[in-house]
Amino acid sequence: MRKILIISVCILAFLKNGLVAQVVDDSPMEVRAERALEHAGDIGQFVPVAASLLLVAVKNDEQGAWQLLKGMGANLTLTYLLKYTLDKPRPEGALDGMAFPSGHTSFAFQGASFIQRRYGWGYGVPAYVIASFVAYSRIEGINDRHDLLDVLGGALVGIGSSYLFTTPYQRERFELTFSGSGNQFALGFIYKF
Repeated sequence: MRKILIISVCILAFLKNGLVAQVVDDSPMEVRAERALEHAGDIGQFVPVAASLLLVAVKNDEQGAWQLLKGMGANLTLTYLLKYTLDKPRPEGALDGMAFPSGHTSFAFQGASFIQRRYGWGYGVPAYVIASFVAYSRIEGINDRHDLLDVLGGALVGIGSSYLFTTPYQRERFELTFSGSGNQFALGFIYKF
């Protein structure tokens, strides 16, 4: 789990410092860019969870579906419990409070960590990149809804809630078949590579 947080922080640092030029003024072009970034993050939060659902369906993984649902339930419960309990003010004087942890970020990271934990890093890395983009969009969007602490808290809640319930996927390799009619019986053994 430490490895995941380090990778996520590195991606956030890259996005924050290396990818986007810092513009101080609120020019119309800057406002449009921030609005588009925030909108992309609003949509992007659902991508890792949608990919999780797709993988569960494609692999016919009933155990994984149950683990995903338990992780989502724990994530949403803990996220909103913390939001209402701590009632941390949002950056730049927004009055609605409840900034910690970032809900968008926790939802995205919960889906990404489920994919990584259940199906491996081959699927997990792209999901973490998307989740990191969502976190970045919460910091740099039009309303600056969160600060770095909020998105790191959201990532930790999302990853932790997924790790509580998710086990690595083990494809069944053995299959035992049996058929019979009358006095004849057949016993079969199949091993899948």
